[in-house]
Amino acid sequence: MSPEIRLKPIGLVRSPRKEAIDDRWGKIVSTIDIDPGQFTLESLAGLDAFSHIELIFHFHAVPDDKIEIGARHPRNRKDWPKVGIFAQRGKNRPNRLGLSVCNLLKVEGLTVTVEGLDAIDGTPVLDIKPYIKEFAPRGQVTQPDWPAELMAGYYSD
Repeated sequence: MSPEIRLKPIGLVRSPRKEAIDDRWGKIVSTIDIDPGQFTLESLAGLDAFSHIELIFHFHAVPDDKIEIGARHPRNRKDWPKVGIFAQRGKNRPNRLGLSVCNLLKVEGLTVTVEGLDAIDGTPVLDIKPYIKEFAPRGQVTQPDWPAELMAGYYSD
């Protein structure tokens, strides 16, 4: 095994959402306040040329006793198959890492404004990457039926 990894947040999410609710994230407008103690305006130079960004963040509100390492039914729905934590995108992950592709609305100073970020207010942001279509999947994407049903209302208004 590799040694322990330590990460330092690059900023914090400011969101109208204070609780992790499963659906209706699509029109949520949030800002990412980049830490001025670590970064200058140069760190965001050119980001505004992209329509979308990927945000990696830490599910800081998930308590230790809620971490999943085995299999479970997504959203505890018995009508969906029991699948391992690495076959779903739930927040109760071993390292509590979240990843979202968001619409980039603007970059102003050290503040990044996005739409569709499924992170609550105060969430530590670990990294920002521009969404580059050449890094998107190549070839046909396949998945079981249950994720489409699960996500039906996730980004709805």
